[in-house]
This record gives sequence, C-alpha cells and structure tokens, in this order.
Amino acid sequence: MRNPFFSRRELLKTGAAALCAGAGSVSLSQALAATRQAKAASSEPIRLALIESLSGAFANTGEAVWRNLIWATERVNQRGGVTIAGTKRLLALERYDSKGQNEEALSALRSALDDGARIVLQGNSSAIAAALVDAIEKNNQRDPSRQAVFLNYSAVDPALTNERCSFWHFRFDAHADMRMAALMQVIRDDRELKRVYLIGQDYSFGQAVLREARRQLGEVRGDVQIVGDELHPMGRVKDFAPYANKIMASGAQAVITGNWGNDLTLLVKAAREIGFSGKFYTFYGNALGAPAAIGEAGVGRVVAVADWLPNVPTGESAAFYKAFRERFPKPADDYVHMRMQLMIEALAQAISRAGSSEASPVARALEHADVSLAGQRGFMRSEDHQFQQSLVVGVMDRRGEPGVQFDVEGSGYGFRVIRSLSAEQARMPTTCRMVRP
Repeated sequence: MRNPFFSRRELLKTGAAALCAGAGSVSLSQALAATRQAKAASSEPIRLALIESLSGAFANTGEAVWRNLIWATERVNQRGGVTIAGTKRLLALERYDSKGQNEEALSALRSALDDGARIVLQGNSSAIAAALVDAIEKNNQRDPSRQAVFLNYSAVDPALTNERCSFWHFRFDAHADMRMAALMQVIRDDRELKRVYLIGQDYSFGQAVLREARRQLGEVRGDVQIVGDELHPMGRVKDFAPYANKIMASGAQAVITGNWGNDLTLLVKAAREIGFSGKFYTFYGNALGAPAAIGEAGVGRVVAVADWLPNVPTGESAAFYKAFRERFPKPADDYVHMRMQLMIEALAQAISRAGSSEASPVARALEHADVSLAGQRGFMRSEDHQFQQSLVVGVMDRRGEPGVQFDVEGSGYGFRVIRSLSAEQARMPTTCRMVRP
C-alpha cells in the first residue's frame, strides 16, 4: 500500500506549484496547507446543477427529470465515479428551482456558479434554454475561471443547434423537426386521415412544432387539410374545454401537438370528456398523466414519438425499465428517459477522457462522445452538438396486448412500438456555424 504521508520534498513541490512558481520561498506549513487544499479539491464530488421547474404548474416534469438524473448519477457513482488524474471523483446532482421563469433560471445559474458547479443541466423549456445559452456564453467570455458547459436533455427548439448553436451547449434530445419527421412517417401511411388540427403552446418550441407540422404535412401529405391552427398561453390554461370544442367543431380527425406537462394532460382530458374520437399525434403523450386522462378512448388513437419506449422489444430494454421501476416503484414516478441516462454516461466519459471537470476540456471531449446503454447507442455530432440516436413511434394500447408488456403509471395502458428509426434515418442537416473558443 502506498504511504499516505508525503515526504518533505513532495510537500514542498506540491505546495510550490499551488502557490505559483517564482512567488518566493515556501515554508513547510505553507506547503502542508496547499497540499491539504489540493487533496481536498481532488476528492470533492463534481457538482452538477439541475436548473428546472421544481414548483408551479410544471413541477411534475421537473421532478421526473430529477428522478432520471439521480438514477443516472447513482449508476456512475456505484462503479466508482469518474477518474481524474488517477483519482476517483463522484458526481453530485444539486437542485435549483427555475419556477418555469427565465429570470428565476438566470438567478439559479448565478447561484450554481457561485456554488462551484461547472456542469449545468436543463431542458423543460426551450425559452429558458435559449436564455441559459446566452448567459453561459457571456459568463464564459467574461470570467474564464468560472466557465460552464450546458447539457440539454429536452429543450428541442431546432434553433438551439442551428442558427443559435453554441460551443458550450450540447443537446441530447432529438429536436422538434426530427421528432416531427418521425411522426410524419406514421401520418404518411394513415390514408384515412384527411383533416388535422394543430395546437401548441405559445412560445418558441410550440411555435416551431406548428411551423414544422405545416411544412412537413405539405411535403408528405399535401392532401390533408389543416382545419385549425392555434397557439395558447403556456401553463396558464386551466380549462381546455373551449379548445376541445373548437377541435370537435372543426371536423378534425386528428390533432398534432407538441404540448407537454399539464398543458397536454388537460387538453386530452377535455377532448375525452366531450367525446372527441380522433387521434392525437404527440411528442409527449406517453406519460405524465396523459394516458390515464384519456383512458380507453386513447387505444389506437394516441401516438407518441420518443428516443425510447419501455416496450422496445428487446431483453436489454426490458431489464433497463424494470431496474428503473425497482428504484422508483410508485406508479406516479414512472417516466424514464433513455436519453438522460445516455447524457450522464456521455458526461462521465468526457470527464474521464478530458482528465478534468473544467468546462472547456469537458466540452471538447463531449464533442466526441459515443455511448451505449441497454442496447441503445448515441453519439454527439461535433458539427452542431446535436446528439444522434434512434427514435421510435408508439401507439397507445392496453397492457397485455401483443407488444405491450408494460403499461404507463399504472394506468393499464402502454405504448406499442409501431415504427423505429435508426440514428441515420432520424438525422437531419444543420445550419450551425460553430464558433469555438
């Protein structure tokens, strides 16, 4: 076993480095103090700052993220953490409540940086993500000693890896245009569909979804009529009955929406209550209360696109999902994201490769991340920092039906995979012109 005590020469060498070369003579006490400080820093956990809605209308979405990231960091820590300069470092996930507001998120970012975090994680709002990208860009230029890297797991406004791309920002979710293209593969084959209603949240992401729905429908199904096209305030509508009535009156056979959280749950519940029998083509209809809200009326009608679904038909996938449910057995906690697990694996890989937890070397290593878990693989495209991974489309069905081994949130309904796209099939071009420091 290595002697835990340093020789006087080792102490002086370490202390001199810590106190800056050429700063004059170094006493033994100074060397000891510097050595203790260096050893403490090398053994401290690496802080990851989660900035998310943990209160308010979308608190359930923030808590779902928290569970996913805690599970992911636990897995890394159980195998010893990450290695930097021969020393094992654990990951420490810390919570900062954005309350779903830009200013609160920016305040949380300042607090996280003050607390020593250099890895920032956020996703459940493209508007907040854009604000964080801008703030981190400015911070990193102004204060190189406190640079941060931003890992985005859900903010899918395409601009974030196109015209607004940033060296410091990495997106691990497929962006809205990629998700829409996957849905369009199913819509293309739905020959009975003639009339659709577009509805979304009135902010950058919701606007992007509707804009792309119009464009791709024109290319893929020019025969389909758009009978409604509207945006509503995000997180402020308590009664979606007026919207559901307009959908019903329009004669729509299907709804295309990027709504998420309570804005989706309340929308599908209102549609069910007035007897709407059309389909919902969604980005997030596979959890957070939506399947239970729509119930039996959703069988064969609610379609969702995701990077992964629990009923992906492989043994590795089933084992992965069962492990999550063992960790979080409450039905209400049942929302696992493969991309968030791959994101933390990519971060751990990047830190170990960089030999540092500082933002710049981690970012350069993340550009080349290539990770696999439970049979799923994803890799970072350095051109725009858009993660490349497979996508699946599922349709809601009763648990126990062919292809539906698992239900969602104890609802009795799960999602049967009806379309799978490889990373290459899901890939889309980028307009990013990356500026690297």
